[in-house]
Amino acid sequence: MIDINNLTFSYNGAAPYLIEKLNLNIKDGSYTSILGENGSAKTTLIKLILGLLKPLSGTINLSTKNIGYVPQRLDSFNSKFPITVFELLKCHMKVSKISDNKIIDKCLGSVDMKDFKKSLIGNLSGGQMQKIFIARALMGYPKLLIFDEPSTGIDTKSQKEIYSLISHLNKHLHITVLAVEHNLKAAMENSTHICTMENGVCNMYTILEYKKLNEIINK
Repeated sequence: MIDINNLTFSYNGAAPYLIEKLNLNIKDGSYTSILGENGSAKTTLIKLILGLLKPLSGTINLSTKNIGYVPQRLDSFNSKFPITVFELLKCHMKVSKISDNKIIDKCLGSVDMKDFKKSLIGNLSGGQMQKIFIARALMGYPKLLIFDEPSTGIDTKSQKEIYSLISHLNKHLHITVLAVEHNLKAAMENSTHICTMENGVCNMYTILEYKKLNEIINK
């Protein structure tokens, strides 16, 4: 799904590099969580994969153009703006040039939010809003879903619902998932692979390998 070779990047275009000669392979159908301390370039890597940033060198090859992205926080979105869930998704349809109105009901149904179609965005909880943004990402029928810290600012009950939903999309709809994570517990419960990032370098583990490594470290 994603093949990265010798990726190098810095915001000023020169050394020291934030990411240097990074190699990473994300398999089709996997659920990979990226873990690392603040400043370890996790979100920068996501932006490079999405094409929002350009690498200084190296290559990023994607096997699909159908990518859905759910950012950590939609800080630019004014939740007090008087717009309904339907109107928000309708606007996304126009931007994405999607013509079938039935897709709104279908995607809201996929995240169990169909009954909230006429609700004002500002009246939704953090967990409900996150589901709406996942529904929005699903409107392009993505084969790859990218999340930037999906549980940030969401209560514990809603977190469980969100991760259950993401896991369902991965296992039952066969959507490849790549998620920047700070929630170690959720990552270990739901992921098939763990990618750890430190100083712009990443190491990939299967979930079993990572659990064994974690056990050794915590002994």
